[in-house]
Amino acid sequence: MQRVDLIPPPAEAAGPADPAVDDGRADACAVAPLLNCLLREVAEPLPEPPGPDGGRVYRLPGTGRLLRVRGTRRPAGPELRTADTWRPLGHPELVKLVAEELRRHTGLSNHELPTEMIDSRDAVAALLAARARATPPAGRYLLSEQSLVTGHPHHPAPKARGGGPVTGWLPYAPEAHARFPLILLAVREDLVVEEGDTRALDALGEAPAGYRLLPAHPWQLDLTARDLAPAFADGRLLRLGTTPFEAWPTAAVRTLYAPGRDLFLKFSLDVRITNDVRRLWRHDLLKLRRTDAAVTRAFAALDGPAAWLSDRGYRTASFAFEELAVLVRDGLDGPVPPGATPLLAAGLTEGFAGSPLDTATDPAAWWEAYLRAVVPPALTVFAEHGVVLEAHLQNTLVAVDAAGLPVQALFRDAEGVKLLTDVERAAGWERLVYCLVVNHLTEIAAVLAERHPGLDPWPAVRRELARHDLPEAHALLTAPTLPGKTNLLLRWTGADGADARYLPLPNPLART
Repeated sequence: MQRVDLIPPPAEAAGPADPAVDDGRADACAVAPLLNCLLREVAEPLPEPPGPDGGRVYRLPGTGRLLRVRGTRRPAGPELRTADTWRPLGHPELVKLVAEELRRHTGLSNHELPTEMIDSRDAVAALLAARARATPPAGRYLLSEQSLVTGHPHHPAPKARGGGPVTGWLPYAPEAHARFPLILLAVREDLVVEEGDTRALDALGEAPAGYRLLPAHPWQLDLTARDLAPAFADGRLLRLGTTPFEAWPTAAVRTLYAPGRDLFLKFSLDVRITNDVRRLWRHDLLKLRRTDAAVTRAFAALDGPAAWLSDRGYRTASFAFEELAVLVRDGLDGPVPPGATPLLAAGLTEGFAGSPLDTATDPAAWWEAYLRAVVPPALTVFAEHGVVLEAHLQNTLVAVDAAGLPVQALFRDAEGVKLLTDVERAAGWERLVYCLVVNHLTEIAAVLAERHPGLDPWPAVRRELARHDLPEAHALLTAPTLPGKTNLLLRWTGADGADARYLPLPNPLART
């Protein structure tokens, strides 16, 4: 594969990890997103100026306690006010504080989420130790996909892996630089269910007469072994072995990439990751072709290099429709321009060897190029085709040229797309603003401002939005607030993971 950067980056440190260092980093990685949630969704900032160490004070309305926190993008060093001093809080104490505050704040109890918070922190420690011993991928694209050790910056347990033993999930973790062959199954031909273009699956091996090939994620097979045992016993399913090549898990964990074949495959995974159990649900699969076709048409009409990575088909077994489903996604060879390297947008916020943010000599010009690549396609397909992209950090790739300048945006995941034929326009716009502006541009802007203290990233965002003849975009320039998703409260109250709830956040565009 020539268009994806295969030049090896500087090697990561190898050898045994220092447990004390890993514990400190694990705590910091787990504390930051939990604090982000608490400060966004619950805490009330007090007007007093920051202390000498930059700490700001917040009141927790449920308990009346005072919390002091340092930092902004990745808050750290939480301290609780006692009678006569500030007492530092480690991650376990912070979890207890958050749980008590939410019980008082909502009137509800939740024993599951605090366990997930602890699980997430322990998972980070395991990932850091594994990364210190692992061999990273050779190119920047996969490095960016496998860089998300902290993960979602506004989720209370972004790295929880379902509470299972480390040995069950670590071999398949992108953050640990995992790679592994796929398991090849054969499904009796009369029991195959498929839609769209699944020819890439037939090229993975050779099925016996009367059967069709079906690749499987080894972790998912472990999780569903008991349910699938009867199908193996009666011959509906055969185990054929493994692929001769390895696939690399991307940031989504259940989506794998095989570079030698330029092939993305998305699997079901019966594990809760962030808000949802990551199955390919029947209702989503049944509407997939319609949604993907609408997005494909919209991108074909665009004037520019932006690309849609089509979810072009799926295959499964009728007796295990969701458990064994596999989705085939477009690769990178076709859409990415020669000489450019695609990078995961979320990876830019975490950092990885070879990140263009490490070498950008003109951050303002870099940011303007980034906005030109990302914003116009997302707004245009909304305005002209009624397509609401889930254009958040993890669903957006940005291709950069040899100098590191962004030249193209690629969007993915039809499962997260909404069509205005199915949702009200106002709801669709709110979702786009959250994904594109709050989740995505705000985070990249914060990284740039952190690295370049003299840079104000928001005038460039205003200019880019003002270029588009879209009433909602112009209204956004003066709106007092933006919609912020409430992942902490959503999980605490047991709401459906797909039931996004928003609260108003100050709009930095209106202050520029």
